[in-house]
Amino acid sequence: MLGIRLICVGKMKEKFYIDAVNEYSRRLSAYCKFECLELNEVRLPENPSEKEILAALDKEAVDIEKNIPKDAYVIAMCVGAKQLKSEVLAEKISSLALAGKAKICFIIGGSFGMAESIKRRADMRLGMSEMTFPHHLARVMLAEQIYRSFKINEGSRYHK
Repeated sequence: MLGIRLICVGKMKEKFYIDAVNEYSRRLSAYCKFECLELNEVRLPENPSEKEILAALDKEAVDIEKNIPKDAYVIAMCVGAKQLKSEVLAEKISSLALAGKAKICFIIGGSFGMAESIKRRADMRLGMSEMTFPHHLARVMLAEQIYRSFKINEGSRYHK
């Protein structure tokens, strides 16, 4: 069974976000081994310098790298990266599975983004929207899009 891991920097506190991710995790269990892994975000002062931000991103990158499954296809969620229609993401997931990829790993950085080293390490960079969303909502949206991908691939009416 295909394994899909979301690596997310920062801990969700809002119950409604947690409930939503749990709901999609439950739904996805019929299609893949899905997990959402939360990593600690490095704490920064109120108005951090660029140097402090880069140092924090580098520390977070070490934790991210440790949690990327071996041989996983890595997709970094990046502001400004190429956006895909749901059908194209569904085809990508399907083609990776058919090509023998057992694991897909999506990475969502923290409030300051993610280190360049992680972006370079990724097999693909993916953008959600030109609009700005809270990182916790992005998790919900990504989990829904992964679920939608499986529903598209099975020919379900979920995606109209």
